[in-house]
Amino acid sequence: MDDGKPSGPRTKWWSRPSTDRDRPAGPEEDGAAATGVADASGTAPAGPGGTTGPTAGERLPHTTPDGDYTPAPPVAAPPPAADLGTPAPAEPAPPAAEPHVHRTQPLHAPDEYSTPPYGGPGPWAPAPPVQRPVATPAHGTPVPPPYAGTDGHGTAAPPVAAAPAQGGQEHHTDPWPPPHTVPQQHPVPQPPGQTPQQTSQWMRYDPWGAPRQPLSHPGPGQGVDDVRPRKARRGTVLVGAALLALLAGGIGGGVGAYVERNGGLTTVELPQSGRDAGGRAPDSVAGIAASALPGVVTLHVNGSAESGTGTGFVLDDRGHILTNNHVVAPAGSNGDITVTFSGGESAAAEIVGKDSGYDLAVVKVTGVSGLTPLPLGNSDNVRVGDPVVAIGAPFDLSNTVTSGIISAKERPITAGGEKGDGTDVSYVDALQTDAPINPGNSGGPLVDAEARVIGINSAIRAADSGSGLDGGQSGSIGLGFAIPINQGKRVAEELISTGKATHPVIGVTLDMEFTGDGAKVGGKAAGGASAVTEGGPADDAGIRSGDIITEVEGQRVHSGEELIVKIRAHRPGDRLGLVLTRGGKELSMTLTLGSASGT
Repeated sequence: MDDGKPSGPRTKWWSRPSTDRDRPAGPEEDGAAATGVADASGTAPAGPGGTTGPTAGERLPHTTPDGDYTPAPPVAAPPPAADLGTPAPAEPAPPAAEPHVHRTQPLHAPDEYSTPPYGGPGPWAPAPPVQRPVATPAHGTPVPPPYAGTDGHGTAAPPVAAAPAQGGQEHHTDPWPPPHTVPQQHPVPQPPGQTPQQTSQWMRYDPWGAPRQPLSHPGPGQGVDDVRPRKARRGTVLVGAALLALLAGGIGGGVGAYVERNGGLTTVELPQSGRDAGGRAPDSVAGIAASALPGVVTLHVNGSAESGTGTGFVLDDRGHILTNNHVVAPAGSNGDITVTFSGGESAAAEIVGKDSGYDLAVVKVTGVSGLTPLPLGNSDNVRVGDPVVAIGAPFDLSNTVTSGIISAKERPITAGGEKGDGTDVSYVDALQTDAPINPGNSGGPLVDAEARVIGINSAIRAADSGSGLDGGQSGSIGLGFAIPINQGKRVAEELISTGKATHPVIGVTLDMEFTGDGAKVGGKAAGGASAVTEGGPADDAGIRSGDIITEVEGQRVHSGEELIVKIRAHRPGDRLGLVLTRGGKELSMTLTLGSASGT
């Protein structure tokens, strides 16, 4: 009974055939091969026709992709010829016998030593991992269209020569020919009575094999023809995606450019409050600026040697304007002064009077109507911390408004001195403010919360050049100084009335090189005269040469400059209380200030 096992000797699957194609002998070999006799060279006698090679029923070795060997299918041998010396002509291939379904055969024979795991299967040994082949359909069995006339993989099956079965044995064909066969150079003789047959090529499962390898159901194999169209399609898809991305990018860029240029695809209206009436609280910075700006002017001065820009403010409706002396000084005696009002109107101006000791000057414009004089406050009422607003034209930027507070009072400063003879030095008992004051603000008003003028902006402390009138060009560092309006009012009235201002004096010559605390009366005046003017206020009060004055009206005096500043802060005729030191003793006395013409 045919149980699907081969009846003859079988090649062990682990055998490695040598290059001369040695193989185990079978009963169907010729006589020399059957008895195991070989010639001197160790090879079997040549077969019919003088050829040496595999005989009928022998499988040529075939190497699988993983380096293993599988037996090759049997090669059909021609029928024996009448004369062994003359090869018989090849017979035409007989018609293929009807294929019969046969049971699958294992790839190797059981180990005669039953060595696990290759021996016979036992209750403890698992079966080898093999793949069952698909049986060849019987004659007349319909084959699905995809595999009709193919080897089950979608490729045309080669014709197989078959002979009629002998002895009632059925002939089996292998539906799975090996993927690789060794070409035969010469026809292989077949012993008489031997029917060529083909053994099925067992399909094996190879986890390292190519993808889509069929397991139990054959299908179209994966080959070059299947890969190339896919690569072409993949390339087409990639090109299409790239073109689509470029198109989308171009459209997006165009839309973005349109949105950027036009502010959006639609009109965007953001919420906004409506216009108000424009009114501000009178004591706010905006309210103060609105009230004071019409009375502030910008001065442009051009002289034969230099020019400059400054600020001033209107004193009355007759056209008198108060400013600093150092603003109009470049004009000299024949220079040009142009006044520009806050509304933009311009007019020529002329100097009415000036005084370098107070650094004040008055100019006048004619033929101008609608002037807005600024109200004057009282600088004695100012307290440290009071809010103030400075208005001017810093760096020729007219109508500039800054705000701050009064940061100090009665700050003694000296400015000028560019001539070297002291005639241009000004002494100011100033108001200090942190409202930003810059070059060009000189002569402008410093107003209080009620828009009243309390000072004339005159000097700044520059970080690089010390203090001075309009000193330095580095801009504001928060240290600005203004002449108190009480002093400015008196000087302006004198300049308008007489063209000159008077200075209060005590009638002494001071030792400006004294380095001690206080102001020391000198030993001799210019020309060898006494340092104390005979018949002057100091002489009448009993002051002598060498006395050191330490206090004026209760305020400490540390130097000669401070004494001058304190005296200039008063009017001629005012009575002052002094404290001095003589020979180590402290003395107190009172004097009445005299008067001297300014320059």
